Amino acid sequence: MEKFTIHKGLLVPLDRSNIDTDAIIPKQYLKSVKKSGFGPTLFDDWRYKKAGEPGMDHSQREINQDFVLNQAQYQGASVLIARENFGCGSSREHAVWALTDYGIRSIIAPSYADIFFNNSFKNGLLPVVLGEDIVDQLFKEIDDGYELTIDLEQQKVITPSGEAFAFEVDAFKKHCMLNGLDDIGLTLQHADDIRAYEVKRKQEAPWLMA
Repeated sequence: MEKFTIHKGLLVPLDRSNIDTDAIIPKQYLKSVKKSGFGPTLFDDWRYKKAGEPGMDHSQREINQDFVLNQAQYQGASVLIARENFGCGSSREHAVWALTDYGIRSIIAPSYADIFFNNSFKNGLLPVVLGEDIVDQLFKEIDDGYELTIDLEQQKVITPSGEAFAFEVDAFKKHCMLNGLDDIGLTLQHADDIRAYEVKRKQEAPWLMA
């Protein structure tokens, strides 16, 4: 998992509440578990004129010019801002994979669905919780080239003018993000102990290894 320390990126506004995981990545794309290749189908039903299917050449599909991700000024955006209850609906981890594969490193919203929130940390996507008044302010300030700096170490979101907004984050989740540790990475920190246990166990109970 890629470390998250300080990230500066273009902000893209998605001014909607209750964005569910089926909107983030529709159900027909859930067959793959590769964690990659989902970027072109992020917000598929909103991004394209017609529904897509796995295996399609998405570069040849007709796009919805009115959808924010298709607008020229937001190309290359890596921070997304939305309204309350982001990531509600089913618990598909593919929703996080689609966002990260597209290039989104952080989301800002007043609240998130619990499962999506936890899945985000496990996949290197930082979900920042800011008050509705601050989120509303940021929506109003967005213009062409509006970039935010997100400092996880200091737990601050910094605007182009230098205004900073503090956010809370669980200490363990913060440690994992700063060090690029997903569940496998955390386990591998104890690789020597695991190998030593396996050697000892094989000596004590060799019949279990047969």
